[in-house]
Amino acid sequence: MKISGTTALILAAGAAIVIVVGGGYMSAFSPKPAGNAGNMDSGNAILVAEGETVYNKSCAKCHGVDLKGKPNWRQQKPDGAFPPPPQDETGHSWHHPDRMLFDVVKLGGQAVAPPGFKSAMPAFANKLSDKQIRAALSYIKSRWPKVIRIRQERINRQAG
Repeated sequence: MKISGTTALILAAGAAIVIVVGGGYMSAFSPKPAGNAGNMDSGNAILVAEGETVYNKSCAKCHGVDLKGKPNWRQQKPDGAFPPPPQDETGHSWHHPDRMLFDVVKLGGQAVAPPGFKSAMPAFANKLSDKQIRAALSYIKSRWPKVIRIRQERINRQAG
C-alpha cells in the first residue's frame, strides 16, 4: 500500500497526538524502555561536543552534516519508507519526547513506529552506547532554536 506524503504527515501527526494524549509513547508503542535514556542535555557543553563527534560519525551520512536530512523527506519511497528527515527545527524529531528519540536510535525506527508505518531508521544498539546516543541527541537538540527546545521540553513533561 502506497501512502501519499500528505497522508503520511496526517498519520505522523495522529501518532504524535496518541503519544502526547495517551500518556507517553511508552504505553502506546513499547512495552519497556530500550535502555538508559537518561537525560539529553543540550546545555552541557561536554556532552554536546561528544555528541557532535558521534553525530558526524554515525548520523550525518543519512541526516546530513547540517541536520537538513535528505531531499523530499516527506515523499514516500517505492518501498513504503521515507527518506531520512531533518534533525533541525524543520523536521519532526522535536515533536517527540526524549525517551522516544532515544528508543528510535537504539532500537531502530520500526521498533517504535505506529502500526502500518514503515521506517528505514536502523538500530544502533550494537554500534553506540547509551551515553553516545544521549550525547548525539543532546547535540541535535543544541542546534534547535530556544523556542523549539522549550516546546520539546513540554512534550517531555507531558510524556512523563
